[in-house]
Amino acid sequence: MRVAELNEQEIFEKVRSIIVEQLGVDADEVTPDTSFEDLNADSLDIVELIMALEEEFDMEIPDEDAEKLQKVSAVIEYIKENQ
Repeated sequence: MRVAELNEQEIFEKVRSIIVEQLGVDADEVTPDTSFEDLNADSLDIVELIMALEEEFDMEIPDEDAEKLQKVSAVIEYIKENQ
């Protein structure tokens, strides 16, 4: 399936899966309103998370954009707009 075919729910599920894998948190802890601060992610965690998202969604997320992605909902919106 191409990324362009994904709807918001499918994007959320993929993003949540990556967050769970990268940060070692429970899926129940990850909602669109969850911030990475809430998940105790440090700057290295964020860098690794962005790299995993770039690979999964076959896109490049510039550093200046990555810095703005503080919540799961922001990541979903960014991917939706740039897929």
